[in-house]
Amino acid sequence: MDQKILSLAAEKTADKLQEFLQTLREGDLTNLLQNQAVKGKVAGALLRAIFKGSPCSEEAGTLRRRKIYTCCIQLVESGDLQKEIASEIIGLLMLEAHHFPGPLLVELANEFISAVREGSLVNGKSLELLPIILTALATKKENLAYGKGVLSGEECKKQLINTLCSGRWDQQYVIQLTSMFKDVPLTAEEVEFVVEKALSMFSKMNLQEIPPLVYQLLVLSSKGSRKSVLEGIIAFFSALDKQHNEEQSGDELLDVVTVPSGELRHVEGTIILHIVFAIKLDYELGRELVKHLKVGQQGDSNNNLSPFSIALLLSVTRIQRFQDQVLDLLKTSVVKSFKDLQLLQGSKFLQNLVPHRSYVSTMILEVVKNSVHSWDHVTQGLVELGFILMDSYGPKKVLDGKTIETSPSLSRMPNQHACKLGANILLETFKIHEMIRQEILEQVLNRVVTRASSPISHFLDLLSNIVMYAPLVLQSCSSKVTEAFDYLSFLPLQTVQRLLKAVQPLLKVSMSMRDCLILVLRKAMFANQLDARKSAVAGFLLLLKNFKVLGSLSSSQCSQSLSVSQVHVDVHSHYNSVANETFCLEIMDSLRRCLSQQADVRLMLYEGFYDVLRRNSQLANSVMQTLLSQLKQFYEPKPDLLPPLKLEACILTQGDKISLQEPLDYLLCCIQHCLAWYKNTVIPLQQGEEEEEEEEAFYEDLDDILESITNRMIKSELEDFELDKSADFSQSTSIGIKNNICAFLVMGVCEVLIEYNFSISSFSKNRFEDILSLFICYKKLSDILNEKAGKAKTKTANKTNDSLLSMKFVSSLLTALFRVLLWRYTSIPTSVEESGKKEKGKSISLLCLEGLQKIFSAVQQFYQPKIQQFLRALDVTDKEGEEREDADVSVTQRTAFQIRQFQRSLLNLLSSQEEDFNSKEALLLVTVLTSLSKLLEPSSPQFVQMLSWTSKICKENSREDALFCKSLMNLLFSLHVSYKSPVILLRDLSQDIHGHLGDIDQDVEVEKTNHFAIVNLRTAAPTVCLLVLSQAEKVLEEVDWLITKLKGQVSQETLSEEASSQATLPNQPVEKAIIMQLGTLLTFFHELVQTALPSGSCVDTLLKDLCKMYTTLTALVRYYLQVCQSSGGIPKNMEKLVKLSGSHLTPLCYSFISYVQNKSKSLNYTGEKKEKPAAVATAMARVLRETKPIPNLIFAIEQYEKFLIHLSKKSKVNLMQHMKLSTSRDFKIKGNILDMVLREDGEDENEEGTASEHGGQNKEPAKKKRKK
Repeated sequence: MDQKILSLAAEKTADKLQEFLQTLREGDLTNLLQNQAVKGKVAGALLRAIFKGSPCSEEAGTLRRRKIYTCCIQLVESGDLQKEIASEIIGLLMLEAHHFPGPLLVELANEFISAVREGSLVNGKSLELLPIILTALATKKENLAYGKGVLSGEECKKQLINTLCSGRWDQQYVIQLTSMFKDVPLTAEEVEFVVEKALSMFSKMNLQEIPPLVYQLLVLSSKGSRKSVLEGIIAFFSALDKQHNEEQSGDELLDVVTVPSGELRHVEGTIILHIVFAIKLDYELGRELVKHLKVGQQGDSNNNLSPFSIALLLSVTRIQRFQDQVLDLLKTSVVKSFKDLQLLQGSKFLQNLVPHRSYVSTMILEVVKNSVHSWDHVTQGLVELGFILMDSYGPKKVLDGKTIETSPSLSRMPNQHACKLGANILLETFKIHEMIRQEILEQVLNRVVTRASSPISHFLDLLSNIVMYAPLVLQSCSSKVTEAFDYLSFLPLQTVQRLLKAVQPLLKVSMSMRDCLILVLRKAMFANQLDARKSAVAGFLLLLKNFKVLGSLSSSQCSQSLSVSQVHVDVHSHYNSVANETFCLEIMDSLRRCLSQQADVRLMLYEGFYDVLRRNSQLANSVMQTLLSQLKQFYEPKPDLLPPLKLEACILTQGDKISLQEPLDYLLCCIQHCLAWYKNTVIPLQQGEEEEEEEEAFYEDLDDILESITNRMIKSELEDFELDKSADFSQSTSIGIKNNICAFLVMGVCEVLIEYNFSISSFSKNRFEDILSLFICYKKLSDILNEKAGKAKTKTANKTNDSLLSMKFVSSLLTALFRVLLWRYTSIPTSVEESGKKEKGKSISLLCLEGLQKIFSAVQQFYQPKIQQFLRALDVTDKEGEEREDADVSVTQRTAFQIRQFQRSLLNLLSSQEEDFNSKEALLLVTVLTSLSKLLEPSSPQFVQMLSWTSKICKENSREDALFCKSLMNLLFSLHVSYKSPVILLRDLSQDIHGHLGDIDQDVEVEKTNHFAIVNLRTAAPTVCLLVLSQAEKVLEEVDWLITKLKGQVSQETLSEEASSQATLPNQPVEKAIIMQLGTLLTFFHELVQTALPSGSCVDTLLKDLCKMYTTLTALVRYYLQVCQSSGGIPKNMEKLVKLSGSHLTPLCYSFISYVQNKSKSLNYTGEKKEKPAAVATAMARVLRETKPIPNLIFAIEQYEKFLIHLSKKSKVNLMQHMKLSTSRDFKIKGNILDMVLREDGEDENEEGTASEHGGQNKEPAKKKRKK
């Protein structure tokens, strides 16, 4: 039968073939086709013949085709056919599909859809036919019966796609079904159907199946719905990341974890690559991605940034078109995140409203950690971001070559945190990715070398961390480091020291690098520039410190040492101690030559030798011999000669120029430290070794010399040095300069000898007498210099030299003094002491307190981690057994104990009479209490006690001292904001200020409230007034931040009507809090705006803050404009707030403006007639400055009223009924006033006209005010 059909098909006409096919029974053809195909015979020719004999122009032919189609689809799906045959059959069916009439195409499509929904597909091969059927259907113009209605082909296609997407899809066909739609012409709405369906399938699929599905979705996105595709992918993986992190950090057993970490990261990496590839082909997709993440950032930068979306953005930076945009977006997100954190940390009010979130910085570091899973496409972006953050937010200022950096405390600025994050990104990327190491190192070194004039401490710290992490790994990049060495001579000294310190571990493992450095340093030693020679000395000293000679003592202060295994990896780089000794002695020879160079170079040597000895004790002989021979040049050996030192030899005279040649005081200081170290460290270990006595006899020589110098210095008078009171110390004469240098040398020598005698004293009385004698000599000289400097009144005269006393000596003195200070101050009342002593200058008690205050602030600023130990050391307990219990006592408890002592002192001081009140002491006490209160935990009862105590002090004590009032109020506010919002406190204070200063309308008498006694006529303005205004500004900033956050949430939640209607509910507590804050602030401004404030900063600041108040109110109104449709109107308390602003603030603002302008007008009239022109000019400048914010305020009020009108229309609530529109901007020319002004002064007609016009038109709000 098959042969007959084929032979008939070969004929020119198909008539006979049609006749033959009609004679066959229903199942014959299908059976024949089935047998042929299953046996693997060529079914294609048979199928073509059947189609030829079944034209669609005849009904019988169409039905036959229809049955053949159904049969073929079943055959292909059965899986019994060979691949080639199945493909051939599907290909033929595709070619013939467009011949079908519309109704049959609908039937065929429905068959497919029901097969998909019922899950009856076996291998899904036949699905290739569905896009052809849908495309063919879309081209049919005639109306087709569909369901109960009649639709066009295009509408039928839409209905079929809708039906298909709303049904169940079997997991294994999702990719195939999604891919299928790329071949169907789709409208935007249809693309959205398909995308939504595919995205909803993500959660039901295996992780490994998601990348191909994402790929198909991205291909499909070229037809539309780019935003939905990107949002869906990002949202799914962000949620998966979050779930994965929770599982890993939780206590669940490992087998409960849904996805292994490695697998998830690899899948994410593949998807990111797919998206980046798609963006390269379709830039619109990239624009959509950046736009989507930017919009989300407007309210809250953490809203739609996640480790996945950040990794995606970093990968997109490889596309040049988007590089700058993306890096800028990430940079601003980082800083915004840190600013938000800073705002949250400083406000308990915000902490209660905003839940704790993860921050962008932690997400970025998570991306670095995840990138270990072959995310090579992310690394370049990470490196660029790291350097951008470090370049943009590194330290900026430089003063005298030193970088000014703020304290490393918790309240560091967002910029510093951003810079630190940049360094962390680079360090962690360096650790993980080998291929990028060379580039990071090169970029860091480039910045160190090329930015000599700007601060680069952050890059040097990063370099140090990189080298410490892997010195051996960096050997491969040694050429970059040696290249940097070539620039050492041109870099500032501080940079050279830090750079060499950073690369020091490398010098131990790379011989070539060390040799290269030595060559560079030797050249620098003979350079013309002084800085280059100093750099050479610094480099050599560093090498001496770090290359130990055999037998050197181990020291806890050794710099970072390498493990043995690291050093032994490379045979050529293994240094033994014998080689080190030769190497070090060579360097010592080079350094000895420096002793004939300038004072600055010698000074560096003297400052460095002591450190060299401590770390390389075998060099002691060489160093000490050098120092002894140097000292002998300036020492007077005859025991009877005074003075014992040749000061003339230390000074160099070149014509008129006189300069210091030998810093003798530093030389003695170095000798004293080396000698003390040698006695304490080396001699105890060498007892019994007699053979070295001769060699080491010079230690005794040095002792004898120092002893002799001490005795003769005590005997010497200032006349012996030619430095008595009659000597010339002016900076303008050569003798004066010489005497100044000599005086500083003598004072330095005295300091060194004081320390030397203290170190060998063993607390003997005679030694202490010597120390006092030396101090008297020092004091005499110091007083003479101060006296002469006072007369000279020159800048240089006030310069003091650094003290030569070591920290060890100062700290042992301070340790003894500190307990005395604390005991003395807290035990002996100042008043008792002062009645007995009426000395000039500060009392001992006040000095004690000042010392305490400086120690407390220093510990907090620089030794944050050691605060617990510090507080424990303050708490002197006799019983040793209590130490274990002490460990459990918290910082808060220990701090509270100290606070109580100072609280008692302040109370005693405040209980004294006004005339006995010691302002300086009170100020110091408040400063101490402020720094101690920072250590209290805000949630502790001790903190609450401190707050209530401070509040009580402010309420009950009235002092007219402005500085004391300011510091006490600052303490109250700093405590208050950590506990709750200060708005009620501000309202009370504003009532007090109003009561004391009176009203702008002199006819109105103000009732005095007296909430806080600290507010009085003297302190109310400007002190308290400016403080409360700055606090109000902070509250407005917080409220503004919350409104922006709410707006951001609303703009993201406009995806569907249901979502946005539900979304407003969780925001209700935040909205309520915002309205409460603004309501209370409104009453605060209501008081201040009626207060007769003195001209100056108070008026200026109040006008600016009122402007901010209206701007914030406008922002809130605009927020309600966004949400009032979905939430069904505006809340009642918002209506009340608007009413309050209309009745209690706006009219009063206009009265206040009138008051300010009237004051300036009266100042004009009186000033011009009586005062000098200069005074008038100053007064006018002040008036201009004060009236400058007025137009801004009026504009802010008008903007607020404008948006209120919009909101009234939208919410159907008349919010303007409480607003009385002012007429003060109705600029009519009033003839009578103009004539009067012109008569008085023709020159100032414009100014006078405006001022008087404003005055005349603002009467209405003033009348309103009188009714209160």
